[in-house]
Amino acid sequence: MSQTFFITTAIDYTNGAPHIGHAYEKVLADAIARHKRLHGSNVFFLTGVDQHGQKVQQSAQKLGVEPSRFVEDITSRFLSLWEKLDISYDAWAATTEDIHKRCVQGILQRLWDEGKIYKAVQSGHYSVRQEQFLTEKERGPDGNFGEEWGEVVEIQEENYFFKLAEHRDWLLALIDKRSQSGNSMVLPEFRTAELRNAVERISGDLCISRPKSRLTWGIELPFDTEFVTYVWFDALSNYVSFAGYDATPGADLSTFKSRWPALHVIGKDILAPPHGIYWTIMLHALGFADEDIPSFLVHGWWNIAGAKMSKSLGNSVDPSALADHYGSAALRYYLLTDINTGRDADFSTDRLEQRYNAELANSLGNLLNRSLSMAKRYRESRLRRMDSPLAAVAAEKIAAYDSAMASYQVQAAVEHVMEFVTRCNAYVEETAPWKLAKDPTQADKLDEVLYTLAESLRIISILMSPILAKESQAIRAQLQWNGDATLDNTIWGLLPDGHELGCPVPLFPRIESPAT
Repeated sequence: MSQTFFITTAIDYTNGAPHIGHAYEKVLADAIARHKRLHGSNVFFLTGVDQHGQKVQQSAQKLGVEPSRFVEDITSRFLSLWEKLDISYDAWAATTEDIHKRCVQGILQRLWDEGKIYKAVQSGHYSVRQEQFLTEKERGPDGNFGEEWGEVVEIQEENYFFKLAEHRDWLLALIDKRSQSGNSMVLPEFRTAELRNAVERISGDLCISRPKSRLTWGIELPFDTEFVTYVWFDALSNYVSFAGYDATPGADLSTFKSRWPALHVIGKDILAPPHGIYWTIMLHALGFADEDIPSFLVHGWWNIAGAKMSKSLGNSVDPSALADHYGSAALRYYLLTDINTGRDADFSTDRLEQRYNAELANSLGNLLNRSLSMAKRYRESRLRRMDSPLAAVAAEKIAAYDSAMASYQVQAAVEHVMEFVTRCNAYVEETAPWKLAKDPTQADKLDEVLYTLAESLRIISILMSPILAKESQAIRAQLQWNGDATLDNTIWGLLPDGHELGCPVPLFPRIESPAT
């Protein structure tokens, strides 16, 4: 029986267009999902959009359209980009869907019935931009609230609160237990301390409602229709609502349990408090066991010259325009190879072009073209199955690649593949097939070289399929090998004796920058 993996990303907020951070997160999760599938695992990959909230309502009002129309237009941009980038998600979460609303209201009703939600008056400073009340801890050294909070106003209103603080000690203990067991709740491990420090600062409960007098675009509280639930019990619940969860006592949870727990792929800015604190405590309050609390793969930011991208600074990057200009293969490859998972990186179109040209066009693309061209010229594209000195090198790189991918270090995994590509290109220079072809006594050696190159490319195409699925399939098509792209099929020697290769077709044309 194959293992099941539930991989999900943070759902994208439909109050703005997709940016490069959205693209990286989805491509990263997609590569992980595709790698799991190489092992024959049953993967459930969920992503989607968060469509409710005060900022959405305000933006729609400014445009004179209904919120539903506003989010529909922006959602289409995300869907178009994920299709362009070949994101292989299995389910799409949109928080306006009825299945999600029913689940959210079921969760709220259950927690209300169990006395874990209460009503109280709240007064204080409120961030209009972030849609939340602020505490004294949010003040800067000068006593003021920072620019990141936008307009801050003083308000007083009655709201509903989730009993968050009483779970503080449980969460601290769970974080420690998971770390000590080697099954850290947060990856990379160094981010665990950030979460733990945030948990230690928990001092109060969580406001989870907004009165309809100022927010109507949301999911109604089932026990008080004068209020809608705020983002925490709406957006965060998508991870279970679209996986088959039902909070109704006695509900059939067999489908949900076959998928859960999940690996959440999220940005570092939303680890604490939303996911690492609010979400984990919400699940604990619903009765989820410690072993069913999800893990978080936390990625860094793409910056420009060391500064975080933002529209206000005018340094944001449109991933859809990049994909149109450079092609989705170039963008996917760059995003997965120019950043270490969990760390920040500077985005650079110069680096994108350099990596693509050097590693895909000049190295992998050239290896494919020259290998098939030589096989056609010297052996009419037909191979003799031969032993090879590169078989051991292939096995070493496969193991290193698989280990890196299993620990979500995608950049390191691709480096192992490209090292193998480089070794193959060096092997061509060392053996000089064009010289062997002129010497009839070297016929066996020529056959060995040609088989080695074709078989190496077959294996490389499988290893690269989580990174560049379509291009990897194109390599196998040129090799005329129809086997499945699985890790089991990376063993050496699966191209049979007498196998006929196809004709070379340029796969990675160089990116030529305009002359300056």
